Amino acid sequence: MATPLPSPAPTPSPLAHIQSLPSWLVGRVAARGRGLVADAIGAEGLKLMHHAVLAATAEYGPVAQADLGRRLAVDPKDMVGILNHLQEAGLVLRTPDPADRRKNAVTVTPEGQALLARCATLAEAANRELLAPLTEEEQATLMALLARVHEAPAPF
Repeated sequence: MATPLPSPAPTPSPLAHIQSLPSWLVGRVAARGRGLVADAIGAEGLKLMHHAVLAATAEYGPVAQADLGRRLAVDPKDMVGILNHLQEAGLVLRTPDPADRRKNAVTVTPEGQALLARCATLAEAANRELLAPLTEEEQATLMALLARVHEAPAPF
């Protein structure tokens, strides 16, 4: 007697198929993580882009305002608004660039440095919440795998 052939696996619905793709899952997890971090730093009066600009200013400053925008791929008009907010809050200073007085050089203030330190703590807590369903070993494995995918050369 012949062994019956296994029946074909049911075809998932189009939505179930999309939701099973790694790209969809990674995107949904990333959106949740961004939301957790945004909520956490929002308590300090910052939005995600304000935080990124402040961090880049601390890392590269003093830096020309235009260079800062290019490094972060922020439209110059948007960068003006972000820097206005940060300057009004006392977190950055814009002064004429000594190398080219037509440009503004942006530097982070001591208050900005202190806020960055607080935001780092808040972002770490938000990420711990994001990864809470995983064991420490699973978290380390996930981070290593994500780093490999992120650092892989583009296929073209």
